Amino acid sequence: MTLFFPDAVLFDLDGTLVDSAPDLATAVNRTLADLDRPAIDEDRVRDWIGNGARRLVARALAGRRGITAEPPQTEVALARFFVHYRDCLCERSILYAGVADGLARLAALDLPLAVVTNKPGAFTQPLLEALGIAGRFATLVSGDTLAVKKPDPAPLVHAAEALRVDVRRCLYVGDSAADRDAAHAAGALLVRVPYGYPGDDAIFAAHPAALTLTVPALAERLAALSRPNRMAP
Repeated sequence: MTLFFPDAVLFDLDGTLVDSAPDLATAVNRTLADLDRPAIDEDRVRDWIGNGARRLVARALAGRRGITAEPPQTEVALARFFVHYRDCLCERSILYAGVADGLARLAALDLPLAVVTNKPGAFTQPLLEALGIAGRFATLVSGDTLAVKKPDPAPLVHAAEALRVDVRRCLYVGDSAADRDAAHAAGALLVRVPYGYPGDDAIFAAHPAALTLTVPALAERLAALSRPNRMAP
């Protein structure tokens, strides 16, 4: 699909706007320590992010990304993870380069912005506030806002409805298979950032024409697209 000037731009959070892996890894390893399990290196945790906290914890207990069932201690471990993650939510998490400027440029185009993430709601707003970008977003859809999460399209549709726009006229900016599948099912155009936590990166191999742009590069492209409209009488 060709990039168009949208009615709104929706963003994934972890791996798209924020590199939160260091703090997620800290919380995972504190949880594993509580259960007398060995620590896991941060690179492996990065590979397991993307399908919500529960899946991340289950993967950490199993020691691998591909799981067909949750390990027996998942419920207990998830409760401990939430306690630890609240304590270290923004110790080392940072915005990716250019994100703050890119969001400011998109806002200057009068584009409504939203976050659609699988992160639990208890952490979404506090993290955005800690990083100074909470005020950029008109709506937030977290992993527990609805009964389903990405890759189900419902969170994207819900965000579009909250913004009073057609989801098919939205761009969804993300980094993972869950983002790709949710955007495709919702009828939104996916813009993939060239970094993040894609997990099995081969899932994008069948989509060589997928748009890949950083947040500031996207803002620059959309500013160029909007100029004819602004110059029109």
